Amino acid sequence: MKEVLHKAYRFSNSWTGTIIIVLFVIFFIAQAFRIPSGSMKDSLLIGDHLFAKKFAYGIPMPHIPFLEMSIMPWSDSLRLADGDTPQRGDVVIFRYPHNPKQHFVKRCVALPGDELFVLNKDLYIHHSEGDEWIKKEFSDYETIVFSGKVWVKNPYMKDHPGIHHDDKIINDGHPKMMPLFNMSPIRIDVDNYFMMGDNRDHSNDSRFWGAVPYENIEGTPWFIYFSIDDNWEIRWDRVGKTPTDLEAPSHLDLAIKERKKLDKDDHGIY
Repeated sequence: MKEVLHKAYRFSNSWTGTIIIVLFVIFFIAQAFRIPSGSMKDSLLIGDHLFAKKFAYGIPMPHIPFLEMSIMPWSDSLRLADGDTPQRGDVVIFRYPHNPKQHFVKRCVALPGDELFVLNKDLYIHHSEGDEWIKKEFSDYETIVFSGKVWVKNPYMKDHPGIHHDDKIINDGHPKMMPLFNMSPIRIDVDNYFMMGDNRDHSNDSRFWGAVPYENIEGTPWFIYFSIDDNWEIRWDRVGKTPTDLEAPSHLDLAIKERKKLDKDDHGIY
């Protein structure tokens, strides 16, 4: 046994061993990402560097870092093995359906079988479990009855207070902006998940390009290992925090102050 451990130790200290171990960690355990846009403010901020938990939803197909080349180039699959699926309210990292080399991070708001629409910016969802379940689970949320079904208005906002709207963004009739304000009812297909940014009026998400297939899902943010703002000041208060930690009032208050300071003239969708 000692000899086996000694050989394993020597192998891990070799260049080959180090590369294999690092790639194994990146492929199957944790991968580093940087938040480049404000679509998830106030939950995740521009300049947050985080580790993604790669095994949260099964095992995605490993890709060589930076090159984004699959280790199985003969296969078009983005998934090596199925596992758990995203739940409503989860923050999810996934490959953009129209460009799988690009990663997005958004919040899952609807599961397969759920129905939803947008009216005057407000999100309405009829969950697949049915009216009685909705009335019980969302008893403290505003609901409406439409087309003979119960719909929850802006679900998750109370549980995830980083979700917000921008009063500066108004409906000027521009067709490219319309999904922010109004979207016809749709039903989410099997093995698909509807994703939206917490910064609702500044997010390029499923309202514009549709639900995300399960095979595109890579993982979920684990914790922030580094964070820096636009002034190159380190946000020490965010280092080591999980997304759940960052929803605490003390962290959200700081994030909201930073957002209001920087977004006075922000009209972008990202």
